[in-house]
Amino acid sequence: MKNICIVAGARPNFVKVAPLIRAIEKAEGAEYELVYTGREDDPTLETSLFDDLQMPRPSVFFGVDSTSLNEITSRVMAHFDAYLEENPADVVIVVDDLASTMAAAIVTKKRGIKLAHLVAGTRSFDMNMPKEVNRLVIDALSDYLFTAGTRSNSVAAREQSDSNNTYMVGNILMDTLRFNHQRLKKPELDIESGNYFVFTLNRKALLADEEKLQQMLVAMSEAAGDTPIIAPLRGKALEVVSNFKIQDSGFRLIDSLPYLEFGWLTAHAKGIITDSGNVAEEATFNSVPCITLNSYTEHQETVSVGSNVLVGEDPQRLKEEMQRIEAGQWKKCALPDRWDGRTAERIVQILMV
Repeated sequence: MKNICIVAGARPNFVKVAPLIRAIEKAEGAEYELVYTGREDDPTLETSLFDDLQMPRPSVFFGVDSTSLNEITSRVMAHFDAYLEENPADVVIVVDDLASTMAAAIVTKKRGIKLAHLVAGTRSFDMNMPKEVNRLVIDALSDYLFTAGTRSNSVAAREQSDSNNTYMVGNILMDTLRFNHQRLKKPELDIESGNYFVFTLNRKALLADEEKLQQMLVAMSEAAGDTPIIAPLRGKALEVVSNFKIQDSGFRLIDSLPYLEFGWLTAHAKGIITDSGNVAEEATFNSVPCITLNSYTEHQETVSVGSNVLVGEDPQRLKEEMQRIEAGQWKKCALPDRWDGRTAERIVQILMV
C-alpha cells in the first residue's frame, strides 16, 4: 500500500486537489490523507466549497494563521514534522507556491520522503517576489515535478539536475472544470448571459497602490459603458474597492460566490478582468476574453494559445482591450496541449510505479 500525503495551504489549492483525490480513490494499492495548514474555521473554506467540488474536507488542520511569511514557514515546518513523525508517508504532494507549500517541502526532504510538486516549473523571473523564492526551493527539492505546459516543462527540466524527474501531465485545473461543467449553477443575479464583465482582484501590490487602482477602475467603467461589471470580491479587495464608492459607475459589488456559481458567472461573461492566474486559465477553457492586470503570467499558454491578454497596470491599455471585447474584435483562441481532463490520472499512474 502506498501512503500519499496531500498538503493544501489555501482555498485555491483544493480546486486542484479534488481531481487528484478522485484518481487516488480509484487506484488500487493507494491511500491518502489530506492536510490543511490553516485553521479548521477558516472562513474561506465554506461548506459549499467541498460539496461543490465533491471532495472530503481535510482530516488534519494545523491551525496556522499569520500574515508573516516567515512565521507561516516556521510554524508549518514544526507542525508537519510532528505530523510525519506520527503518520509516515511514502510520498508527499504539495501544491503551487505558498510559504506553507515550501515549508512542507523542506520537512519532507529532511525526512527522506519522496516529494511531488503539483504545478511545477512556473516562474515570474522576479526574485523580489516571495512566491518566486518558494517556487525555486520547492522545484529544486522535488522528486516529481508535475508541470502544466511546455514552457513550465522546459523551465523545470532545465533547472533540475535530473530531467527524468519532470513530467508534463497537463493542467489539473481542467480536470475540475470538465468534471463540473454540467453542474455549474447560475447565481441569483439579474444578469443576461454574455452581457456583463466579471472583475476579480486579489494582488496585494495592486491593492496597496490605491491611486493606480482607482485609475484602472475609472478606465474599466468608461470602457464598459452600459455593460455591467460584476465584482465578486472578498476581504481586503472588497474593503478597498468599496471605499471608492463606484457602485453608480457600472460596477456591481457582490458577495463572493460559491465555486459552482462563480464558475457559471465567468463561463457566461462577455469578458473577464482579473489578476488571478486560475481565473485566466478558466477563461481560456471557456473561450471567454480575459484581461490580466499584470505584466507577466506563470501560465504563458493562456496568452500564446488561449484567450488571455496582459495589460500590466496601464489604465489606457486596459480601456483599449475592454473596448476590443465590446466591439467583438477579440483574438482567436484554442485549448493548450493536455488540457484534456486526464491530468490527475497521469499523476497517479506515475506515483504508483
